[in-house]
Amino acid sequence: MVPSDALAMDYVIVGGGSAGCVLAARLSEDPAVQVALLEAGPADTSVLIQCPAGLAVLAQTGQANWKFQTVPQPGLGGRRGYVPRGKVLGGSSSINAMIYTRGHRADYDAWAAEGNPGWSFEDVLPYFKRSEHNERGADAFHGADGPLNVMDLRSPHRFGAVFVEAARQAGYPENRDFNGPTQEGVGLYQVTHKAGERFSAAKAYLAPNRGRPNLHVITGAHATRVLLEGKAAVGVAYRQGGQDRTIRARREVILAAGALQSPQLLMLSGIGPGEHLRQHGIPVVHDLPGVGRNLHDHVDVVQVVDAPHLTDLFGLSVAGIVSAVKGILEWRRHRTGLLTTNFAEAGGFIRSAPQEPLPDLQLHFVVGKLVDHGRKTVFGHGYSCHVCLLRPKSRGALTLASADPFAAPCIDPDFLGDPDDLRRLVTGFRAMRRILEQPALAGYRGRELAASADARDDEGIAAFIRSHADTIYHPVGTCRMGTGALDVVDAELRVRGIEGLRVVDASIMPSIVAGNTNAPVIMIGEKAADLVRQAANRRRVSASAAQNAITA
Repeated sequence: MVPSDALAMDYVIVGGGSAGCVLAARLSEDPAVQVALLEAGPADTSVLIQCPAGLAVLAQTGQANWKFQTVPQPGLGGRRGYVPRGKVLGGSSSINAMIYTRGHRADYDAWAAEGNPGWSFEDVLPYFKRSEHNERGADAFHGADGPLNVMDLRSPHRFGAVFVEAARQAGYPENRDFNGPTQEGVGLYQVTHKAGERFSAAKAYLAPNRGRPNLHVITGAHATRVLLEGKAAVGVAYRQGGQDRTIRARREVILAAGALQSPQLLMLSGIGPGEHLRQHGIPVVHDLPGVGRNLHDHVDVVQVVDAPHLTDLFGLSVAGIVSAVKGILEWRRHRTGLLTTNFAEAGGFIRSAPQEPLPDLQLHFVVGKLVDHGRKTVFGHGYSCHVCLLRPKSRGALTLASADPFAAPCIDPDFLGDPDDLRRLVTGFRAMRRILEQPALAGYRGRELAASADARDDEGIAAFIRSHADTIYHPVGTCRMGTGALDVVDAELRVRGIEGLRVVDASIMPSIVAGNTNAPVIMIGEKAADLVRQAANRRRVSASAAQNAITA
């Protein structure tokens, strides 16, 4: 129950990440409604967030980050994967690599074909366009009037173009727009930057609208459960500054806490697999067995090339420190130069075999030595390349570690659990290596680090992958959208069996998109805002009809 004197809003949104920021901005466009946004982390004021290259420091220090880990993964030799998630306004859009990709049109057509009307590519393209301000201008695939600024890198590193040339030498076509008519090919990524700074969902959607009297952004507010009356969501309990608080929702509670914490919050509230909840002493309000199921992610492995003589690449050395100091001064004065990098400046989408109907691998070329996915400090200079499996078959689950809302959940994506995933990643590693061995890059006399260089046959490459692969930070699927017995939300993102409750984030994806997930989550937020407003209009029409019937 919600105390009668609790703060009351029309909409209570849990999670100030990409989808939450979109919803807060769009729903508060109506001055007649009151909107509250709860975010467990702080405001996004750190210079490390605003400066694009600050992500390297964020990765190592864990600032603004939940710093989750997977359970030990048999497919990774028993290692735990690292799962960073943003704990700050903007969520993971405030700590990510800022790459703007949408996935393949076939991803969304597949969602619709599984019984989710309104989610085909033609259905969602208008929402991508509505969200986007692309500095290249508008066309059939891009918007130029939306809040999210998308642009080409302001000061691209010379090695991005070198990688693209090497990939062309390996036989891959160049592609200047991965979000245009064709996804396949290699090129430079567009990024969510503006004027040399990171442009997160918080900067795009919240910052311009914080002055609205009907928009209430509450930071440092860790949601602990959804408050229910029977099988209706009526509010949210949260802790802020050591005090337990509640907030009432007159219309809807919307969970936008991400693929890891939205299902966790559902289960903590008694909505989820009944037996699992009972094991943790949580009263079962609604037995919904699919909550937490279908967890999957893009598994990824990195090849690192040591090139100490290439001192203009990022690296820790005397020359590197001098370059960094110069870069700091240039960025502070002009918002240009070295520190405007997102590191993964180039890449592309390729097929593991010619007979594959769609690209099933993604490349991210990094202008520095990325050891242990950037979590370890290494000396010297060099470059790296990721290869990522776009359509993994492996499926895991998100479960509770305990009934404590402040305990991290158990995260098990079952990396490489399906043998086909490892087979494709081995093929992808060979393709990546072949690109890095082309004359455009080989002429720089770099040397592949021994950890991967010694892996030459399929067995050796597979062993290297098992000992070095990890997530590329795109968990999805744990509140799956669909019509099946294990689906959690319907095509309007309403939680099955519970009134007044939706989930709006990457957890609703039936299957992962073939690309970076931030732009798709922003699209989901845009579409969900329309779904929420349409529901409100239906309620008004219904109420008006009922009143007319009474007075007739």
